[in-house]
Amino acid sequence: MNEIRAVIVDDDFAVAHVNRAFVDAQPGFTVVAEAHTGSEALSVIERHRPQLVLLDVYLPDLGGLDVLRRLRAAGDDVEVIAVTAARDLETVRRARLLGVRHYLVKPFSGASLAERLDEVRRGIAADEAALDGALDQRAVDHVFGTAAARRAPLPKGLSPVSLDRVAEQLSARGADASAAEIAESLGMSRVSARRYLEHLVATGVAEVAPRYGSAGRPEHRYRTPRS
Repeated sequence: MNEIRAVIVDDDFAVAHVNRAFVDAQPGFTVVAEAHTGSEALSVIERHRPQLVLLDVYLPDLGGLDVLRRLRAAGDDVEVIAVTAARDLETVRRARLLGVRHYLVKPFSGASLAERLDEVRRGIAADEAALDGALDQRAVDHVFGTAAARRAPLPKGLSPVSLDRVAEQLSARGADASAAEIAESLGMSRVSARRYLEHLVATGVAEVAPRYGSAGRPEHRYRTPRS
């Protein structure tokens, strides 16, 4: 996959420069432009056609969501990470309706931004892989299901990045697997793998069924739902 082209939109020049440096430092990403107003954002996005925009909601002319609304009206489905101090319910809802899947409230950590960038990279890679043919039901369920699982409140101690890794490993197997098998493949403890798998089951992304052996307790086997 080629490097993901990104545009940084923030009215604060210092914040824009910091975010630009951080995104540029991430493998697989390159920042092609910055914008500090809504009108400037529309211009540079039209000129550079990025795959990702880090978009502030508060801009001095057009609001960030107004920028996004115009992009969507023009048929631009660019991936957006909202990076903003706006945390009111109405703004969050409007962002979601405009297709924002990643929303970071300022101030946020570099680790949080890195997680969102990794999610974007994985999503774009999956989209590119799907261009060669239609997705089957299992692949569609995986795309929607993993996102649903990530939006659901995570139990204490679980990480969204590790959750994605477990979900992708389970989906890639094409067959059922035990927590021990998933743990070994990902280099995590069996207890941790089981917690992630149980969360995937609880959110409908995975199924679990016991396998009875010759002796002892049945082993729980996990799999992605069949089409």
